[in-house]
Amino acid sequence: MTAPRLLEAAAARGWTIGVAESLTGGLVTATLVSVPGASKVLRGGIVAYATDLKAGLLGVDADLLAERGAVDEAVAAQMADGVRRATGADVGLATTGVAGPDPQDGQPPGVVFVAVSTPVASEVHRLELTGDRPQIIGDAARGVIELASLLVSEASGEKTDSYPDPFPEVTDK
Repeated sequence: MTAPRLLEAAAARGWTIGVAESLTGGLVTATLVSVPGASKVLRGGIVAYATDLKAGLLGVDADLLAERGAVDEAVAAQMADGVRRATGADVGLATTGVAGPDPQDGQPPGVVFVAVSTPVASEVHRLELTGDRPQIIGDAARGVIELASLLVSEASGEKTDSYPDPFPEVTDK
């Protein structure tokens, strides 16, 4: 399970975590909270499901949202940075995408952006997930936790070979 690994790596580094969620609706935060001792690292989470909340609560550029919509790489990156500011955390995790069944912002169901922002590195990954709505949401939550675990572990000096692939049928572009 990667959530304990993420929390352990953050604690070893002396870092705290904040989570900004859209399509995952709190699942990432709930997954982290389910790990005993999470309160030593987790600052909190913001579910900004509505587009205007991404701007209002997380500081995502309103013009960017109007031009590209909420399902966008740059939006995910700004959400991760914004939750760091909003929660006072060292590490920000963010999810935005389309769980389905209908397209959104010109993107089909299954297109998800996961972003992680740390004091030393930031990354955004585009995931093309398959399955029904609960499967897409669950895979998006796992994807952002995997990415965060990798970045925080590398920052703490732990050796990792590559971005782990928790669901090989997913395309990471």
